[in-house]
Amino acid sequence: MTKDELHRYIEESKGSESNICQICAYKDGKKVYSDTWHDYKKDDCVHIMSATKSVMSLLVGIALDNGQIGSIDDKVLDYFPDYKVKCGEKTIYDVTIKHLLTMRAPYKGKGDPWSKVCSSDNWTYTSLDFLGGKKGLTEEFNYKTVCLHILSGILYKATNTKTVDYANKYLFEPLGIKPYKIFIARSAEEHKQFTIEKTPKENVWFCDTEDLGTPGYGLCMSAEDMAKIGMLCLNKGVYDGKLIVSSGWIEEMSRPRAIENQNWQGMEYGYLWWILDREKRIYAALGNSGNVIYINPDKNIVIAVTSYFKPTVMDRADFIREYIEPFVCDISRR
Repeated sequence: MTKDELHRYIEESKGSESNICQICAYKDGKKVYSDTWHDYKKDDCVHIMSATKSVMSLLVGIALDNGQIGSIDDKVLDYFPDYKVKCGEKTIYDVTIKHLLTMRAPYKGKGDPWSKVCSSDNWTYTSLDFLGGKKGLTEEFNYKTVCLHILSGILYKATNTKTVDYANKYLFEPLGIKPYKIFIARSAEEHKQFTIEKTPKENVWFCDTEDLGTPGYGLCMSAEDMAKIGMLCLNKGVYDGKLIVSSGWIEEMSRPRAIENQNWQGMEYGYLWWILDREKRIYAALGNSGNVIYINPDKNIVIAVTSYFKPTVMDRADFIREYIEPFVCDISRR
């Protein structure tokens, strides 16, 4: 398949590939492919949905490297001494940062309490209200998005720096990514439109009313910049000769941990990163609608894909492995 053929295939797709906006790929340290669709430019940004979680994992790793967070085994409540625990709640005292990173934290109720958290004055403390429960620490995989806001609260308490400012200083600027700005929705409708609109965005990160970036979603990136994140991970925390996050964190964050209830297409989980292949250590940041940072150390490949909102597309790992990865390997040999 040639570049023109791949472009037309995506452009003419009526199925799950029809919402792809940008693709950027690196092979053996060199950018070998970049293309756009739907009138997107290379530096336009797309809401990358849950792929935001994986970027948040890197920020936690940097805070650990800097000695600002003591350990991922720290108890969550150690960072919120003024938080008043709900009467009768005991489990919350034993929840650690690691439980949040591995999606093993217990919560009361089913699903994500979007309306209660996002309409509150303090998203972090409202999320803490849902943490715990009578079942105790079951260590079951329990994927959450909005309640992950606790991580942003921890990062702020540990560093005295808001999420976006911390990311700009310690991650984006060293990667050559232009500075991010906060985005705050003034209404539920504006919040919804931020999520579902198909038009390009700027370098913004969705934030709560206290300017804390949402760690579970809300980051807007281009595929070009997502690929830089991927290259940082592929090179074990080094980018352009500079150490940004320790190799130990990259190794630990991408270490596979089995998911007991296999409703996740056989994938495993690291620290807010999905493990696609345990043996080859292929892992990815995955966001709803098919936003992906795909990292294959075995083939020395990074592939980033952005896609506008299309709820029927959950991830794009199979498409990348079937079409994009072979294409990237082929053109790198030419």
